[in-house]
Amino acid sequence: MSNPFQTQYQDKDDNELIEQAREGSQIALETLIKKHQHYIYNVALKMTLSPFDAEDITQEVLIKVITNLAQFKGESNFRTWLYRITFNHFLKMKKVWLEDYITSFDQYGSELGQIPDTDLSELEKSEMKELIQEANISCMSGMLLCLDRKQRLVYVLGEIFGVDHTIGSQMLDITKDNFRQILSRARRDLYNFMNNKCGLINTSNPCRCDRKTKSFIKAGWVDKDKIKYNTSYLKKISEEVPKKAEDLCDVTEIEYADLFRNHPFQEKDHNRKVLNNLLSDNKIIDLFNLN
Repeated sequence: MSNPFQTQYQDKDDNELIEQAREGSQIALETLIKKHQHYIYNVALKMTLSPFDAEDITQEVLIKVITNLAQFKGESNFRTWLYRITFNHFLKMKKVWLEDYITSFDQYGSELGQIPDTDLSELEKSEMKELIQEANISCMSGMLLCLDRKQRLVYVLGEIFGVDHTIGSQMLDITKDNFRQILSRARRDLYNFMNNKCGLINTSNPCRCDRKTKSFIKAGWVDKDKIKYNTSYLKKISEEVPKKAEDLCDVTEIEYADLFRNHPFQEKDHNRKVLNNLLSDNKIIDLFNLN
C-alpha cells in the first residue's frame, strides 16, 4: 500500500530509504520524496486553491522534512512524523492571497450571486467541456476556503481523501474525538452552503457551473488559455481513497463528498520542478553528501 493516507500503509520502505539517503544515495532520497510529494501537493492545493502557492508550499515542507531527517531515529512512525511537520506548516504558514479574498460562506455566496449567468447552447457546452469543469473545480475549491484552516484541513483529509479518525488525529496531534468533531462541523457548514446555493446538489438552486463559465472567464477566474486545475491528469482523487469513507451515514453526504473526490489528483505539472529544486539545493547536497 503506497498511499500514506491509508490505514494499511507500511513505513518499512520509508525507513530503508532514509538509511540509504543518509549514506549518500540520491536515488533513495528521490524515491522517498516521490512517495509523499503528490499527497502533500494535492492537500496544499485544496488548502490554497492556487497551483503556484501549492508548489511553493510543497517545496518548503519537503525541505523542512529532509533537513530534519537526522532527528528521525526510526523509533516512531515515520508517516506520523512527516505529516505532523507538513500539516503544522499548513496551519501556521502566512496567509495566501485568496484567504483574504474569500473570507466566509456569506461573502462567497454573495460574490457568486453577483456573477452573471449565461445560458450555453448544447454545442457550446460540448466545446467548452474542459472550461466548465475548470469552473466547477475553481468554484468548489473556493467553498473550502470559507472554512477556517483547521476545519479545511480536517475536511480535506477526512472527507475528500478518506483518512480515518485514528490516522488523521495522529497526523494532526489531536484526539480522535476532536478530529471527528471538527470534521462534523466542517461537513455541516459546507453542506448547508451547497444545499442552499449549488445546483449540483439542489436542483431548485439556479447556480450552475456551465451558466457561470463565461463570466468566470471574463472575471479571470478561469483562463481559457491556461487551465490551472483540470489539466491532463492521470487519475481522480476517488481512485486514491477507500470505496467508502468512514462515518458517512447519509446518502446525501456521500454525494457531496463524491463531487470533491471526482476532482483531479494532480501528479504531473509540479512533479519534476519541485524535485529538481530539492535535489539541487546545496544545503541538502551537503547534508546527505549526495552521489
